[in-house]
Amino acid sequence: MAGEYESVELVPDETVKYFAGSVVVAALTAAFAQVAVPYPFSSAPFTLQTVGVYLAGLVLGPIWGAFSLVLYAVAGAVGAPVFAGGDTGVGVLTGPTGGYIVSFPFAAAAIGGLVHRRVTPRRLDDVSIALQVGALAVGLGIVYLVGSVWLATQLEYSLTKGLVQGGLVFVPGDALKALAVMGLVTGGYLTGVVDEFAG
Repeated sequence: MAGEYESVELVPDETVKYFAGSVVVAALTAAFAQVAVPYPFSSAPFTLQTVGVYLAGLVLGPIWGAFSLVLYAVAGAVGAPVFAGGDTGVGVLTGPTGGYIVSFPFAAAAIGGLVHRRVTPRRLDDVSIALQVGALAVGLGIVYLVGSVWLATQLEYSLTKGLVQGGLVFVPGDALKALAVMGLVTGGYLTGVVDEFAG
Protein backbone atom coordinates (compact mmCIF):
# COMPACT_ATOMS: atom_id res chain seq x y z
CA MET A 1 0.00 0.00 0.00
CA ALA A 2 1.32 3.45 -0.92
CA GLY A 3 2.63 5.47 1.99
CA GLU A 4 3.49 2.48 4.18
CA TYR A 5 7.13 1.69 4.82
CA GLU A 6 8.70 -1.11 6.77
CA SER A 7 11.69 -0.07 8.86
CA VAL A 8 14.83 -2.12 8.40
CA GLU A 9 17.37 -2.47 11.16
CA LEU A 10 20.71 -2.16 9.36
CA VAL A 11 22.79 -2.49 12.52
CA PRO A 12 21.47 -4.24 15.64
CA ASP A 13 20.98 -2.00 18.67
CA GLU A 14 23.37 -4.20 20.68
CA THR A 15 26.15 -3.59 18.17
CA VAL A 16 25.57 0.16 18.27
CA LYS A 17 25.67 0.08 22.07
CA TYR A 18 28.93 -1.87 22.23
CA PHE A 19 30.53 0.22 19.49
CA ALA A 20 29.63 3.41 21.36
CA GLY A 21 31.03 1.91 24.55
CA SER A 22 34.23 1.04 22.73
CA VAL A 23 34.61 4.61 21.51
CA VAL A 24 34.12 5.91 25.06
CA VAL A 25 36.72 3.51 26.52
CA ALA A 26 39.17 4.40 23.74
CA ALA A 27 38.65 8.09 24.53
CA LEU A 28 39.13 7.44 28.27
CA THR A 29 42.35 5.56 27.55
CA ALA A 30 43.54 8.53 25.50
CA ALA A 31 42.73 10.84 28.41
CA PHE A 32 44.54 8.56 30.89
CA ALA A 33 47.56 8.53 28.56
CA GLN A 34 47.98 12.26 29.01
CA VAL A 35 48.99 11.61 32.61
CA ALA A 36 52.55 10.64 31.70
CA VAL A 37 55.53 11.41 33.88
CA PRO A 38 59.17 10.35 33.50
CA TYR A 39 59.94 7.36 35.68
CA PRO A 40 63.46 7.31 37.16
CA PHE A 41 63.67 3.51 37.16
CA SER A 42 62.69 2.96 33.53
CA SER A 43 63.05 4.25 29.98
CA ALA A 44 59.24 4.10 29.74
CA PRO A 45 57.13 6.79 31.43
CA PHE A 46 54.59 6.16 34.16
CA THR A 47 51.07 6.60 32.73
CA LEU A 48 47.48 5.78 33.61
CA GLN A 49 46.83 3.93 30.32
CA THR A 50 46.43 0.57 32.03
CA VAL A 51 43.32 1.92 33.76
CA GLY A 52 41.74 1.98 30.29
CA VAL A 53 42.85 -1.63 29.73
CA TYR A 54 41.30 -2.73 33.03
CA LEU A 55 38.02 -0.96 32.27
CA ALA A 56 37.90 -2.29 28.70
CA GLY A 57 38.03 -5.91 29.83
CA LEU A 58 35.78 -5.51 32.88
CA VAL A 59 33.06 -3.37 31.29
CA LEU A 60 33.01 -4.44 27.63
CA GLY A 61 34.15 -8.06 27.77
CA PRO A 62 36.78 -9.78 25.61
CA ILE A 63 35.71 -8.82 22.08
CA TRP A 64 34.56 -5.26 22.45
CA GLY A 65 37.15 -4.55 25.15
CA ALA A 66 39.90 -5.58 22.74
CA PHE A 67 38.24 -3.65 19.92
CA SER A 68 38.20 -0.45 21.98
CA LEU A 69 41.97 -0.62 22.40
CA VAL A 70 42.55 -1.46 18.75
CA LEU A 71 40.51 1.66 18.03
CA TYR A 72 42.74 3.61 20.43
CA ALA A 73 45.93 2.35 18.74
CA VAL A 74 44.62 3.06 15.23
CA ALA A 75 43.54 6.57 16.21
CA GLY A 76 47.04 7.31 17.45
CA ALA A 77 48.70 5.73 14.44
CA VAL A 78 46.75 7.90 11.99
CA GLY A 79 47.56 11.13 13.78
CA ALA A 80 45.31 11.71 16.79
CA PRO A 81 47.42 12.82 19.80
CA VAL A 82 46.20 10.01 22.05
CA PHE A 83 49.42 8.32 23.11
CA ALA A 84 51.36 9.09 26.28
CA GLY A 85 51.97 12.81 26.66
CA GLY A 86 50.09 13.63 23.45
CA ASP A 87 52.42 11.68 21.17
CA THR A 88 51.08 10.45 17.86
CA GLY A 89 51.99 8.47 14.78
CA VAL A 90 53.15 5.03 13.71
CA GLY A 91 56.60 5.86 15.08
CA VAL A 92 55.25 5.53 18.62
CA LEU A 93 53.96 2.03 17.86
CA THR A 94 57.29 0.96 16.36
CA GLY A 95 59.35 2.71 19.03
CA PRO A 96 60.61 1.43 22.41
CA THR A 97 57.25 1.77 24.19
CA GLY A 98 55.11 0.56 21.29
CA GLY A 99 54.92 -2.95 22.72
CA TYR A 100 52.75 -1.73 25.56
CA ILE A 101 50.18 -0.28 23.17
CA VAL A 102 50.27 -3.43 21.01
CA SER A 103 49.66 -5.54 24.13
CA PHE A 104 46.61 -3.58 25.30
CA PRO A 105 43.97 -5.34 23.13
CA PHE A 106 45.33 -8.77 24.10
CA ALA A 107 45.34 -7.84 27.78
CA ALA A 108 41.76 -6.52 27.61
CA ALA A 109 40.65 -9.69 25.81
CA ALA A 110 42.25 -11.83 28.51
CA ILE A 111 40.65 -9.82 31.32
CA GLY A 112 37.25 -9.91 29.64
CA GLY A 113 37.49 -13.59 28.82
CA LEU A 114 38.45 -14.60 32.35
CA VAL A 115 35.87 -12.40 34.04
CA HIS A 116 32.89 -12.88 31.74
CA ARG A 117 33.63 -16.31 30.22
CA ARG A 118 31.64 -15.41 27.11
CA VAL A 119 31.65 -12.88 24.28
CA THR A 120 29.20 -10.45 25.87
CA PRO A 121 29.80 -9.12 29.38
CA ARG A 122 27.80 -10.27 32.38
CA ARG A 123 26.98 -8.44 35.60
CA LEU A 124 30.09 -8.05 37.73
CA ASP A 125 27.97 -8.76 40.80
CA ASP A 126 27.93 -12.36 39.53
CA VAL A 127 31.75 -12.52 39.40
CA SER A 128 33.88 -13.01 42.51
CA ILE A 129 36.27 -10.26 43.53
CA ALA A 130 39.10 -12.80 43.54
CA LEU A 131 38.42 -13.68 39.90
CA GLN A 132 38.30 -10.04 38.88
CA VAL A 133 41.58 -9.28 40.66
CA GLY A 134 43.19 -12.38 39.16
CA ALA A 135 42.03 -11.37 35.69
CA LEU A 136 43.52 -7.88 36.10
CA ALA A 137 46.80 -9.49 37.18
CA VAL A 138 46.83 -11.73 34.09
CA GLY A 139 46.09 -8.75 31.83
CA LEU A 140 48.86 -6.74 33.45
CA GLY A 141 51.23 -9.67 33.03
CA ILE A 142 50.53 -9.64 29.28
CA VAL A 143 51.25 -5.90 29.14
CA TYR A 144 54.51 -6.37 31.01
CA LEU A 145 55.65 -9.36 28.97
CA VAL A 146 55.04 -7.84 25.55
CA GLY A 147 56.07 -4.32 26.58
CA SER A 148 59.27 -5.46 28.31
CA VAL A 149 60.46 -7.73 25.52
CA TRP A 150 59.69 -5.00 22.96
CA LEU A 151 61.54 -2.40 25.07
CA ALA A 152 64.55 -4.68 25.48
CA THR A 153 64.68 -5.40 21.76
CA GLN A 154 64.41 -1.74 20.74
CA LEU A 155 66.97 -0.48 23.24
CA GLU A 156 69.26 -3.51 22.97
CA TYR A 157 68.86 -4.38 26.63
CA SER A 158 69.30 -7.86 28.02
CA LEU A 159 66.00 -9.65 28.53
CA THR A 160 66.48 -9.43 32.30
CA LYS A 161 67.07 -5.67 32.19
CA GLY A 162 64.05 -5.27 29.90
CA LEU A 163 61.79 -7.24 32.25
CA VAL A 164 62.97 -5.22 35.24
CA GLN A 165 62.82 -1.77 33.64
CA GLY A 166 59.79 -2.53 31.49
CA GLY A 167 57.71 -4.37 34.04
CA LEU A 168 58.81 -5.05 37.60
CA VAL A 169 59.50 -1.42 38.50
CA PHE A 170 55.91 -0.53 37.53
CA VAL A 171 54.23 -3.15 39.75
CA PRO A 172 53.52 -0.86 42.76
CA GLY A 173 51.89 1.84 40.63
CA ASP A 174 49.91 -0.58 38.50
CA ALA A 175 48.73 -2.44 41.60
CA LEU A 176 47.41 0.85 42.99
CA LYS A 177 45.62 1.54 39.69
CA ALA A 178 44.05 -1.91 39.80
CA LEU A 179 42.90 -1.33 43.38
CA ALA A 180 41.37 2.01 42.37
CA VAL A 181 39.46 0.38 39.50
CA MET A 182 38.28 -2.44 41.77
CA GLY A 183 37.16 0.16 44.30
CA LEU A 184 35.05 1.86 41.63
CA VAL A 185 33.57 -1.44 40.51
CA THR A 186 32.91 -3.00 43.93
CA GLY A 187 31.88 0.32 45.46
CA GLY A 188 29.00 0.54 43.00
CA TYR A 189 30.28 3.66 41.21
CA LEU A 190 30.38 1.83 37.89
CA THR A 191 27.45 -0.50 38.53
CA GLY A 192 25.08 1.33 36.22
CA VAL A 193 27.66 1.49 33.45
CA VAL A 194 28.58 -2.18 33.75
CA ASP A 195 24.94 -3.29 33.96
CA GLU A 196 24.21 -1.33 30.77
CA PHE A 197 26.54 -3.61 28.83
CA ALA A 198 25.77 -6.83 30.71
CA GLY A 199 23.81 -9.31 28.64
